[in-house]
Amino acid sequence: MKKIFLLWAVLAAIGATAQKQSDANCKLTLSAFAINSLYVDSVDENKLAEDAIRGMLKELDPHSTYMTPEEVKSMNETMQGNFDGIGIQFEMYKDTLYVIQTIPGGPSEKVGLLAGDRIIAVDDTIIAGVGKSNTEIMNLIRGKKGSTVIISVLRKGQTEPMTFKIVRDKIPIHSLDAAYMATKHTGYIRLNRFGATTHEEFVEAVKKLQKQGMKNLILDLQGNGGGYLNSAINLVDELLDEGKLIVYTEGRKIAREDAVATKNGLLHKGKLVVLVEGSSASASEIVSGAVQDWDRGVIVGRRTFGKGLVQRPIPLPDGSMIRLTVSRYYTPSGRSIQRPYTDGIEQYNQDLIDRYNNGELSNADSIHFPDSLKVSTLQNKRTVYGGGGIMPDYFVPLDTTRFTKYLGQVVAAGILNSYCTDYIDNHRGEMQSKYKDLDAYIKNFSVSDDMINDIITAAEKEKITPSETVSEKEKEAIQIWLKSLLARDLFNYEAYIKVSNLESDTYKKALEIIENDNLYNQLLHIKE
Repeated sequence: MKKIFLLWAVLAAIGATAQKQSDANCKLTLSAFAINSLYVDSVDENKLAEDAIRGMLKELDPHSTYMTPEEVKSMNETMQGNFDGIGIQFEMYKDTLYVIQTIPGGPSEKVGLLAGDRIIAVDDTIIAGVGKSNTEIMNLIRGKKGSTVIISVLRKGQTEPMTFKIVRDKIPIHSLDAAYMATKHTGYIRLNRFGATTHEEFVEAVKKLQKQGMKNLILDLQGNGGGYLNSAINLVDELLDEGKLIVYTEGRKIAREDAVATKNGLLHKGKLVVLVEGSSASASEIVSGAVQDWDRGVIVGRRTFGKGLVQRPIPLPDGSMIRLTVSRYYTPSGRSIQRPYTDGIEQYNQDLIDRYNNGELSNADSIHFPDSLKVSTLQNKRTVYGGGGIMPDYFVPLDTTRFTKYLGQVVAAGILNSYCTDYIDNHRGEMQSKYKDLDAYIKNFSVSDDMINDIITAAEKEKITPSETVSEKEKEAIQIWLKSLLARDLFNYEAYIKVSNLESDTYKKALEIIENDNLYNQLLHIKE
């Protein structure tokens, strides 16, 4: 009885203290204390706290989130541009880890690890044939810079396993997937994120391409889900004239803050085309919005994701984090491109699927914006819209004949990747001898009908079959994927991008626009 009296006394004391807080905070404090002190069964206080935080954030907006310490660590590695490891790109195939490529200058390359090697053990832990996940394997391979790991591998042509002692080091994570000359005067750069090193990588790539004669640029932001706001601002600073507004942010408790171009950037002149689609989000939309509002270039592709909310990281004592939405960002013309989220997170997440079902990805006429969202660009007074992503200046429909249910199942089952791994493993020396560089490969290598039939047969073994027969369009898509993936495994990821682009409708249209002065000027309403 005495204990209960003391408990109520404590609750009363907390209640008196909480009177200085809001009623809502008082309820939270009392509820947490009552559960921990009185609940019939034992409780996990940390889990309860995490669930409570997630529950509160869920009621706010789709982009305010809670992250565990592990998730924070993983995010920081990705966005800050490096992690500690051995420097390989790998793939699990038939329960075996294959080295796809070693990172140039990295620890694995230095000790002689090669593409095609199969890693069978890490230190004393067997990883081949035991069903370990990618995450488990990464945890074994990664470690602090300067620490040592023993890797055992099987190499084609060798009868016994080989052992490598590798000293872990900082491994860069690049934002830039590809940078090459598409034509004599047009360069191409593809960015996969906006991280801490994005601006530095972009500037380095631009200078390299300018030395090769680049005057115009295709900037590919397809699939780029965003990242750091400042990285996007710094990149746009290279595209605009000094003094032009790049973006501004404003929130209920956050005063308006303008980001303005500080100089005439490396690419403030010359033609510019930016490629976007439905998964181009956040920082990608800041870039494309600024380019569009200032009539600096042509946006090509399909409507972007529509994320115009800015999150501030709020670290918590145990290393976890809340990423809380504190403001909205607005393009230079004053557009907010955030999609509505008042119907709930489930409906918000369903939006991209609805775009497909409503025909938006294949027909621009199916997209309707209310007049209230109409805005004029700042230079040439073209009509653009806010309220749900950046609508491109030139719409390129998704070729749905290449994205059938059958092809989706083939890709998801890993059949294409597995086939390419086997093919390169069996023909690496022959192909390296025959195709000295990527240009020779592009020009002379062809995917045979037998190779396509091998994929169809492999799919049948996995009980993956089309509703009728495999169409010519589907066979063509398989051919493109195979040639691209084999280029990746034989050369590098930039080779994969370059080969894929040769059959990309969006890339081909961008090239047509940027190489045609009349069409480019017409789209931007530039009077000649």
